[in-house]
Amino acid sequence: MLLAATVAMGSVGAAYVATPFVLSMDPSAKAKAAGAPIDVDISKLEPGQLMTVEWRGKPVWVLRRNEQMLKTLPELDPLLRDPNSDELSQQPAYAKNPHRSINPEFMVMIGICTHLGCSPTYRPEFAPPDLGPDWKGGFFCPCHGSTYDLAGRVYKGVPAPSNLVVPPYHFVSATRLLVGVDPEAV
Repeated sequence: MLLAATVAMGSVGAAYVATPFVLSMDPSAKAKAAGAPIDVDISKLEPGQLMTVEWRGKPVWVLRRNEQMLKTLPELDPLLRDPNSDELSQQPAYAKNPHRSINPEFMVMIGICTHLGCSPTYRPEFAPPDLGPDWKGGFFCPCHGSTYDLAGRVYKGVPAPSNLVVPPYHFVSATRLLVGVDPEAV
């Protein structure tokens, strides 16, 4: 009986000692969240409004485009480096269209300039003095002057080599989207 009690107490002690070591091998909540999909509520997003969320440590922009913004997209094609989004690594197949999104009303982009990784600013105004008369709204990178339209397509003659990246995403409902998961995976 004394031997059984000693073995039982030794087993309990070993479990208490081993538990912290075993748990330290499990990834932290922060590490798990770094690659996890994020749920974005777009119910309060007004036309013309941009919201920024974080996914995998990067800013992701969700822009609700209005009719005027959508109307100007085809007019800009001659000014853009890759107007048809032919570089397939910049967006999933379901976003290879003139508006580079699943739903034309909502743009979802990673907000990092493809030149050197700065974060461009949202400039929705038409023809501001500093961007010229051809500017019909978009994104301007203050680091080196790269410009993108409201579909994240890069203009010709700027340092950025390619369009902004479209992350994998899909609409869960009319007011929610999930960034980090392709619609085909659902």
